[in-house]
Amino acid sequence: MPDPKYQMESIMDKNVKKVVLAYSGGLDTSIIVPWLKENYKCRVIACAVDVGQKDDFDKVQAKALRSGADRAYVADVKKEFVTDFIFLMIKSGALYEDKYLMGTSIARPLIAKAQVEIAKKEKADAVCHGATGKGNDQVRFELTYKALAPDLKIIAPWREWDIKSRTEEIEYAQAHNIDVPVTKEKPYSEDDNLLHISHEGGILEDPANEPTEDILSKINTVKKAPDEPAYVSISFKEGVAYAVNGRKLKPVELMEKLNEIGSLHAIGYTDMVENRLVGIKSRGVYETPGGTLLFAAHRELEEIVLDRETRHYKQQVALKFGELVYYGMWYSPLREALSAFIDKTQELVTGEVKLKLFKGNIFPAGKSSPYSMYSQDYATFEKDKVYSQKDAEGFINLFGLQMKIYNQVKNKKKK
Repeated sequence: MPDPKYQMESIMDKNVKKVVLAYSGGLDTSIIVPWLKENYKCRVIACAVDVGQKDDFDKVQAKALRSGADRAYVADVKKEFVTDFIFLMIKSGALYEDKYLMGTSIARPLIAKAQVEIAKKEKADAVCHGATGKGNDQVRFELTYKALAPDLKIIAPWREWDIKSRTEEIEYAQAHNIDVPVTKEKPYSEDDNLLHISHEGGILEDPANEPTEDILSKINTVKKAPDEPAYVSISFKEGVAYAVNGRKLKPVELMEKLNEIGSLHAIGYTDMVENRLVGIKSRGVYETPGGTLLFAAHRELEEIVLDRETRHYKQQVALKFGELVYYGMWYSPLREALSAFIDKTQELVTGEVKLKLFKGNIFPAGKSSPYSMYSQDYATFEKDKVYSQKDAEGFINLFGLQMKIYNQVKNKKKK
């Protein structure tokens, strides 16, 4: 019999016959399967989406069925994740609050898109996610549902059930004989994909606590990183990376190679307290090895290719672009419009960047482009034949004319 402790107050107004659940096999979604069966009396279709997380999807699929799912799908979208999401975000230069490369944020719209496609195939009348009512993911999932399938009903268990904590989730799982990958001793909430892995909860909830080394699962600690620096070169065409150390690679292979290199040298560690969309500050630790290398190399290349006004304006666009990604507005008209602007800026962002890596640090070590605006003839401190320093006087006089007149008027007022 269903435990009344975990039932919602009323389920009769929810005419749901078939629901597609975004399923990961983690703590939240593991218990949602039996909870949906108990409370909605509906068919449950589990949809696991492969965005590069280190999971055995045969086991994930089997676990979903063992937990009570009527059917379980695995959607491999790694290539789409890299080409249509990660690369687009790298081209934008976006960071959330100057730190976060948004590994979770950028994956959620794609996961929700794959889920919607399964829902249409299954002729389901609802979709469900395991995001909490305190976080950003609920917004990211649901804005995607609304954009791609506005007629589907949305079920968000964390906003309906009486479970109040991860401890109670673990107890529910144990009561239903469901194995979960967390324990009361290590209750971290983690999200893994090809771009990053995030860690939240446990001792991280107090910003005064230094993260322990056992939290890290993608990158080396600084202590374990090689004692000698290493170099990596990344080649770009129109803002998109296509080769590492001179070797052309397919998009997924390229990300995997950069992850391997970055992880070895402890690249991509971020510890931050961020402002969630719902108004709560939260603390997270992120490991983003390959993405950090891509971001750094792309930024270096733009320095020599973009003209000043475009680069400065693009920095403003990046700020807004990052907010849109973080807020889950990937399928919004504004994000699409900004991407069109960004793509225009990338037409000449072609070339190669060399980076020096040493114990968590990235040092620029050279960059070149056939479209570089850097001219040694103009920039040199030595004698040149292309620039007359006398021209600067007239330029400064005109550039400073408004300031000069303003202060002359201001000084009259003082008298």
